[in-house]
Amino acid sequence: MITSKLTSKAQTTIPQPIRAALRLQPGDELIYEVAGQRVILTRARPVSEGDDPFRTFSEWNSEADRKAYAGL
Repeated sequence: MITSKLTSKAQTTIPQPIRAALRLQPGDELIYEVAGQRVILTRARPVSEGDDPFRTFSEWNSEADRKAYAGL
């Protein structure tokens, strides 16, 4: 069993064997899923270059908007 301690600021270090198993790198995002008395920790899927968070907002889908937000 692998354990870690919670600090007074509710922080903990993810133990190295867990980081290795999940292939975690600095800056990776994590997903916490509560299942009864357990928490399932998963590495979040990285956003690919092709993902466009604005594509669902048709009001931001003009040529002027694409030009204005192109560098973000």
